[in-house]
Amino acid sequence: LILVVLTFLNASWIAPTPKGQPKLIAHRGVYHLYDKRAAFGRDTCTARFIHPPQHEIFENTVQSMQIAAGVGADMVEIDVAPTKDGRMVLFHDWAVDCRTDGKGETRDLTLAELKALDIGYGYTADGGKTFPLRGKGVGLIPTVEEGIAALPNHAILFNFKSKNTTEADQLFAILKASGRDYEKMGDAFYGAQGPVDRIRQLAPKNWAFTLKGEATQCTKDYVLTGWTGIVPKSCHNSVLAIPVNWQWPMWGWPNRLIARMESAGARVIVMGPYESGKSNEGLREPSELGKIPASFNGYIWVEDIWSIGPSLKR
Repeated sequence: LILVVLTFLNASWIAPTPKGQPKLIAHRGVYHLYDKRAAFGRDTCTARFIHPPQHEIFENTVQSMQIAAGVGADMVEIDVAPTKDGRMVLFHDWAVDCRTDGKGETRDLTLAELKALDIGYGYTADGGKTFPLRGKGVGLIPTVEEGIAALPNHAILFNFKSKNTTEADQLFAILKASGRDYEKMGDAFYGAQGPVDRIRQLAPKNWAFTLKGEATQCTKDYVLTGWTGIVPKSCHNSVLAIPVNWQWPMWGWPNRLIARMESAGARVIVMGPYESGKSNEGLREPSELGKIPASFNGYIWVEDIWSIGPSLKR
């Protein structure tokens, strides 16, 4: 009797069909994919492990953002970092040593110094024997203002790279000064708890979350208690992150789970395959789209928007 009750309580097929289509988040826009088995972790120099380059588009650049939006991204994820002279740029790494011909932390360099760098300098696909992208990325580090201007009618997901709360104030000031209607555009923010909590105060109507904190906790709690039909408190107005290879323990997946999360004001993101000891990333192969239920209407975190964006449209 208990099994029968649990079966019907979590049955997806008797839940209402979700409305809307899935939305793609292009992580770093269009960029050079790398061997994630060789390069993982926050401080690993991923530019040293790229696959043989098929293009000359660099992450967190104006061109990268525009092409990502053009090939199907509903939201483009970018990384923000302050400069020594009070400006803010789009750059992923804590230091410039990995990708560029410069040295030092991004925050210790002026905007002029960052603009003079070649962001294609450190990329290699053969262990350092050749550097095919050197000279291709001179002057391509954009300011946040330039990034915003690149997508005037498209949603942006801003990633805070540090725990410094003041970076939320700095980014918000730039958004306000630009005249961008960040609420209407559906811009979102994520990162460490400090700046995320602050941006929630400044932009309460926009989506803000911590991927490794709030999303991880919500997902764990739902796996443990979702069978009851009750949405855990950690999921209310939060994020449920589901690795594409771990859909099976998600109670009521997909339709029943989606209905529960919508009632709790939570968003659902499907991530790439989870692997123990590896950084969790987005989808890399168009074939992975086939593993996601057709009724899914949430967000899909994507690494290779170049391939996956057009595939989803087809």
